[in-house]
Amino acid sequence: MSSNKFASLRYTALRAALLIACFAFVWVLCYFRIVPLGVGGSNVFWMVLLALVLSAPLSFVLLRKQRDAMSVQISERVDRAKARLEANAGQEDGA
Repeated sequence: MSSNKFASLRYTALRAALLIACFAFVWVLCYFRIVPLGVGGSNVFWMVLLALVLSAPLSFVLLRKQRDAMSVQISERVDRAKARLEANAGQEDGA
């Protein structure tokens, strides 16, 4: 359980880091004019959108273990909350 203690935080941080790395990659591609820069002032929006499109499938493949650990952590929390609700409902019924 200790490995799952910060699973959500770990996944979120790695996902953000992957997005930043993809943005840096797209920025380099735009800097060297390998990909178009966009129209007018849309350059940053275009680069962020392209970075999101690139990072989504990469995170799906590269962060599978972290995503699985996060889902285990979340399901454990939900199970504990359900057990507490059932225990509280049982106490109210008995009173």
